[in-house]
Amino acid sequence: MIRQPAVSGQFYTDDPFELRQQVELFLQTDTDSQAAYGVMMPHAGYVYSGAIAGETLAGVDVPDTVLLLGPNHRGVGHPCALFSQGSWKTPLGEVPIAESLAEQLLDAVPQLTKELHAHRGEHSLEVLLPFLQVKNPSLTILPLMLGPLSYPILQQLGEGIGAVLKQSGRKVLIVASSDMTHYEPSSVARKKDQLALDALLQLDPLALYHQVKQEKISMCGVCAAVLMVLIARILGARQARLIRYGDSGDVNGDHSAVVGYAGVVVD
Repeated sequence: MIRQPAVSGQFYTDDPFELRQQVELFLQTDTDSQAAYGVMMPHAGYVYSGAIAGETLAGVDVPDTVLLLGPNHRGVGHPCALFSQGSWKTPLGEVPIAESLAEQLLDAVPQLTKELHAHRGEHSLEVLLPFLQVKNPSLTILPLMLGPLSYPILQQLGEGIGAVLKQSGRKVLIVASSDMTHYEPSSVARKKDQLALDALLQLDPLALYHQVKQEKISMCGVCAAVLMVLIARILGARQARLIRYGDSGDVNGDHSAVVGYAGVVVD
């Protein structure tokens, strides 16, 4: 099955030439790309979060296989839904699913299910794909859509997925898709988001999970970020770096009810 774009022309332009130009501009950097275990990137419309997403990925080497972890905003389908066959299409072309590795994950990790419904209409992974396509035209992907999950389930997922990826011997980049606080004053959002980012930068997935729950931080992709850290630690990650933080008020001038955006690299 070819997964058609759901939000092109809305979150980002559907014109291939304009899209490539825009993404290349976002990805401009003076430094060479280096290997990383994972990244966290925001997934809003490009006018708001494209610069932070691009700056985050600009210095990261994108291997031929990328595990995409994103929140299911629509709340439909299975909470651990792996898109395991076919390809995803954007205005820049089709990206094949890493089918053999997807089957290994489905066989080894009982929490995962092969499902398409959770992915239909969802933007959290789609909007990041053009950045990855421009960085690596030979890209293959493993798109995993996550619903609200308990920490023990995330830990089981992390251990299972991490073991499969480690055994495969492939270089795999784990991309967690998440925005930060939603629709609070900028001053409040930044304080809350710093609590979550402090835990993430310490590579402490349990602290990240609990901070978001206890402080009522509306970080939509917390499960994706927690799972990214769990897997990355199994693969050998030792540090995390905040590349950039901002909010929607930086773009539109309205600081009364912002959405926060952060870019983090785990290496």
